[in-house]
Amino acid sequence: MNSRFLLEPIVIPIVAGLLALLFRREQGKSCAWFCTLVTAVNLAIAAYLFGKTSSLVLPWAAFGFEFSLRLYHFSGFILLAAAGFGFLISLYSTAFMAPAAPQVDGRRFLNQYYAYFLLTLGMVNGAVLADNLIVMLFFWESLLLTLFGMIIIGQPTAFKTAVKAFIISGVADLCMMIGIGMTIYIAGTMTMSQIHLPVGTWSNVAFIFLMIGAIAKAGAMPFHSWIPDAAVDAPLPFMALVPAALEKLLGIYFLARISMDLFVLTPRSWLSPLLMVIGCITILLAVMMALIQRDYKRLLSFHAISQVGYMILGIGTALPVGIVGGLFHMINHAMYKSCLFLSGGAVEKQAGTTDLAKLGGLRAQMPITFICFIVAAASISGVPPFNGFFSKELVYDGALERHWLYYAAALLGSFLTAASFLKLGHAAFLGKPAANHAKVREAPPAMLIPMIIIAALCILFGVWNALPLKHLIQPILGEARLEGHSFAGWPASMTLVLLTVLVLIGAILNHLWGAKRAGNGLGAADHIHYAPGLHSLYDKAERRLFDPYEIGLKIARAIARIAWGIDRGIDYLYDTVSVKATYALTAGIRKAHTGSLLAYLSWSLVGLIVIIALIMGGI
Repeated sequence: MNSRFLLEPIVIPIVAGLLALLFRREQGKSCAWFCTLVTAVNLAIAAYLFGKTSSLVLPWAAFGFEFSLRLYHFSGFILLAAAGFGFLISLYSTAFMAPAAPQVDGRRFLNQYYAYFLLTLGMVNGAVLADNLIVMLFFWESLLLTLFGMIIIGQPTAFKTAVKAFIISGVADLCMMIGIGMTIYIAGTMTMSQIHLPVGTWSNVAFIFLMIGAIAKAGAMPFHSWIPDAAVDAPLPFMALVPAALEKLLGIYFLARISMDLFVLTPRSWLSPLLMVIGCITILLAVMMALIQRDYKRLLSFHAISQVGYMILGIGTALPVGIVGGLFHMINHAMYKSCLFLSGGAVEKQAGTTDLAKLGGLRAQMPITFICFIVAAASISGVPPFNGFFSKELVYDGALERHWLYYAAALLGSFLTAASFLKLGHAAFLGKPAANHAKVREAPPAMLIPMIIIAALCILFGVWNALPLKHLIQPILGEARLEGHSFAGWPASMTLVLLTVLVLIGAILNHLWGAKRAGNGLGAADHIHYAPGLHSLYDKAERRLFDPYEIGLKIARAIARIAWGIDRGIDYLYDTVSVKATYALTAGIRKAHTGSLLAYLSWSLVGLIVIIALIMGGI
């Protein structure tokens, strides 16, 4: 294969994205289908490249910088997955972002939306294929610009959210820059495929900085707080494409690379439990926030954060079963979370709102959307035999092998996940139909087809999990790490399966009791929300008192006020105190100059005596 083909997944979407800016506002439909055509071509190229190995090295700059790309199984797999989601969500956008949809924000900037869409796809492809840390960083940082642009074209209030996303991601990327610099210095090379560093004092520090960049891109805590805000402010297909799919694929891809390739992470290293703790915290805190949300999109956004925890937990085990589970969960999450956001978009477009208090009874009016939602919700909740069940069981297995506390945290996360999706499904699709939604109809085919395809894959990757595990996931680790084991088929531990089923049954009973107590599905989790001790914590969390970004802003404001006070004090000292002191001194001097010869001789005599005294004191 000609190595120049590796440039096509990068160049074609980027050039097409720039061309999309040339479309005028009234050409929105043409721009939409142009984007879909480009994503279809990109998918065809990714499918052609999958399963092949190749590399491309071109001179780029001085000091040994080379534009180097590498295609191998892992990068080819992520390339194909990103291309698939890009095509399906582009097709979905042709209907959702149609200019005739008055409730969809961003429709006035369709050329910008599709430009950012294609540019994001090209930058992701470049970051995945990059074999040089500096090249990878170039594409990685470029995604900050498209992220900002994609958010800002949404609601009128989206500017603050875009700035928030830019700052949080920028701080994490700054850490990543430091880590890349340290890694290059320690390894003596920029080529990723040539770096295999053992854990040690300075390599541990480099690993942590790189890890921060990776988990922040994936949306883990504490770099998560912009995602729920973007769910409300940004165009909905953005949520299905970027935070739910591409950033998860890219962030977890790089986390796996630094854990398995760039550094030798072992269960004995303290970095392993560090990752696992971060994973558990992300699982529990995010799903606890998801449980109390009353907006369809915000609830999904917190789950997009929570599920990252399972991936980090699995990779953090540094065990083959956990790593396979984490990577399998990566692709599974991208599927069911995209499908869930697309179902939310269908509800928003057809019903005109995502406020769960204003929804209800949509099952009869939107049956296909409801079925796709059920499949995706069952998948994310870990219901057998859907794909999420099998990836979670592998993560559970690895977590339990390390310590039962990690397993308990992951299992509790599954209980809360199932409880929140029972609440969401009940509130939106079941119950009493809303009075003003009598004319709601099923979403158009361009929106249904991507949902149906992704839902079908959720079933396929569960029932026939040997297909993704044997052909997509396990080859990433290689035979040496797998030691002849295959994780396809039914989970090895029936005890863990039984515990999972019991937890799911518990979530159903909890929902039924909560819904009966509240009188509706929306209030099914109120007994948890308003439980003693939790209510005050939830109240503070809803007021963003625990948001690292908001805390940072408060600290910055406090520092600014202190700096302003110091500045005013210095100005007062120079502009007021010194001037008044000068005036007082000169006034005193003027008074002393009386014109009397006797006074002048007296001052001279006093001065002479002082000088003589000083000289005599020095002797």
